[in-house]
Amino acid sequence: MSVAPGTTVPHRGMITISIMLATIMQALDTTIANVALPHMQGSLQASQDQITWVLTSYIVASAIALPLTGWLCGHWGRRRVFIISVIGFTVASALCGLATSLVGIVAARLLQGIFGAALVPLSQAVLLDINPREKVGQAMAIWGAGIMVGPILGPLLGGWLTENFDWRWVFFINLPVGVFAFWGIARYLPESRPQGERLDIFGFVTLSIAIGMLQLFLDRGEQLDWFESWEIKLEAAAALVAFCFFVVHTWTVQGVSFFDRDLLKDRNFVTGLLFAFIVGMILFATMALLPNFLQGLMGYPVIYTGEVTAPRGVGTMIAMIIVGRLVQRIDVRAIMALGFGLTAFSLYQMTRLTLQMDSTLIVVSGFIQGLGIGFTFVPLSTATFATLAPRLRNQGTPIFSLLRNIGSSVGISIVQALLTEGSSKAHAQIAATVAPGNVALSTLPQMMSPDTATGLALLNAEVTRQGALIGYLDDFAIMMIITVLAIPLLLLIRSPRRSATASGPAEVPH
Repeated sequence: MSVAPGTTVPHRGMITISIMLATIMQALDTTIANVALPHMQGSLQASQDQITWVLTSYIVASAIALPLTGWLCGHWGRRRVFIISVIGFTVASALCGLATSLVGIVAARLLQGIFGAALVPLSQAVLLDINPREKVGQAMAIWGAGIMVGPILGPLLGGWLTENFDWRWVFFINLPVGVFAFWGIARYLPESRPQGERLDIFGFVTLSIAIGMLQLFLDRGEQLDWFESWEIKLEAAAALVAFCFFVVHTWTVQGVSFFDRDLLKDRNFVTGLLFAFIVGMILFATMALLPNFLQGLMGYPVIYTGEVTAPRGVGTMIAMIIVGRLVQRIDVRAIMALGFGLTAFSLYQMTRLTLQMDSTLIVVSGFIQGLGIGFTFVPLSTATFATLAPRLRNQGTPIFSLLRNIGSSVGISIVQALLTEGSSKAHAQIAATVAPGNVALSTLPQMMSPDTATGLALLNAEVTRQGALIGYLDDFAIMMIITVLAIPLLLLIRSPRRSATASGPAEVPH
């Protein structure tokens, strides 16, 4: 259903709370397990390479299942799909916590990814439908806050649970949340009428292979030295070939297509997908770099790392509260430009980080970046779906989430690869100056004298730290440049207010 201005939806508040509980539960699980991996590795007797499948299995399963959300809603009805997803995700969380072997937890994480894939796009589609046009901005602020909880607060909560209880509570914490979400959705969310749509099997299979192989390529590329590995070459080739088959099939098929071509006729939606990719890349790539920087180079413990990065979440929440009330009064492009500007400034601040500083700059830059992300994401979500026909939302919201997820995977892979390359080059350049003729060596403490084996080892360790610092700073600079270059692309977005006026009354789907 789509709501006209002034219309009251029964139990709108309870529906919102219920679906956002499910959304937060899924969003947290994208990052909450990361900090618990070392503890899982010892408990499950797994190698470093094997334990990463706890993350990879979830990411790949979620990516493959995500595009299926639209068809499932059309075939079975959105309420039924939502309920099954919440039940499946909650049960899979319990199985993760009870796992006693690597195979068991990887299988449970696969189930988590499959059932959890639909939760975020379904919650967005429901909020778009149960709120009138004048409240869509506030609804998207609530939704955006929910999905931002994961990357921002996940590591902090995961670290606290692991340190004070056990790594299994990283998964058990989902159980009460899942029960409350199930109760609220089952009781208050009205059912949409199933359409009995036929599944385009060839389109689904080719897209699933393309997405799955791409995620494996991005996730394992760094571990296997990219194209030096035959596995990575095969995954890249399979992703490319499968995607080409999908595009040709979708463009030429007569009748039912897995990807509705009408989505591509909406300029705001297509442009929104581009920005979803960019925002996912900037946000998640930065969040992937910071914990390693703080723990590996600065020596911060896990809990303190979570504390100094938490202000990013505070900034995001504040911005979303403000922007939810502004999107109906100010051009969303101006708000997004402010958001990108704040994000770029915070990344500039992060290029000034040193190994001798305290945590003040990290806290300040994180808070500003949180503001920037909040001022970007809410108007982006609003503008992307402002002119999209309501009948296309069940398909459009999972595609939006998919592009954001792929952007995050691409961003993380790029910055990790650049970090490795940049650190190695910087190490070589600094090490080249460690020669007998360099008078600066005489100012070093005696214990770091290159004339002794111990001193040489200590000197090499410091050169490695400085080289890694340069690698991190270069990455932050690159992310800043990408953010600045994205600002002119905002001109591609049409003002939702003008578009809404031109398009007439909203279409009411079945």
